Amino acid sequence: MTILTLVRHGETDWNRDRRIQGTTDIPLNDTGRQQARDAATALAAELDGPVVIVSSDLARARETAQIIAAQLELPEPRQFAELRERAYGVAEGISSDEFFSRWGDWHTAEVPGAETRPHLRARALGALRRVSAQARRDTAPVAASLVVVTHGALIREVIRHATREEFPADGERLANGSATTFLLERERLRLLSYSGVVA
Repeated sequence: MTILTLVRHGETDWNRDRRIQGTTDIPLNDTGRQQARDAATALAAELDGPVVIVSSDLARARETAQIIAAQLELPEPRQFAELRERAYGVAEGISSDEFFSRWGDWHTAEVPGAETRPHLRARALGALRRVSAQARRDTAPVAASLVVVTHGALIREVIRHATREEFPADGERLANGSATTFLLERERLRLLSYSGVVA
């Protein structure tokens, strides 16, 4: 059994400007760094026992994780490419408005070169099981709380899986620096807390 907290990375300039990032490697801005510090403060009040922190290997997630780890006095986070954001193909770099005008709704858009949502979900769940098993080995016999700093689309797919598509509701987004907590028991993933907000 693992308490699993998925944290969305802090803001980047592309987030601020509402541009599609995907796997394009954009760094945090100063707002994003403050969001990471705020996330660390919130996590410190909620986490219990040993804590392991890992992240996507993209700069915005990696730096968010490093800021959180430093504030919580944890070892340097390990990075995993499998925790990267969904690839958005030819849409990467364009504005949200242009995306909608070219391909329509996020949930039904078929963008050339983009990773499919089923593939993203399978990749995310496989990665979370792998890093959870590694965290349990690292802290055995005591169960660890695992913090995973990753990306919005990946977290959305994990939430959708855990809630049988009930959440996130249409129009809800995951704020930069927000945390969503799950209980992972073998193959079962249960949502414990959710931080979606109306866009």
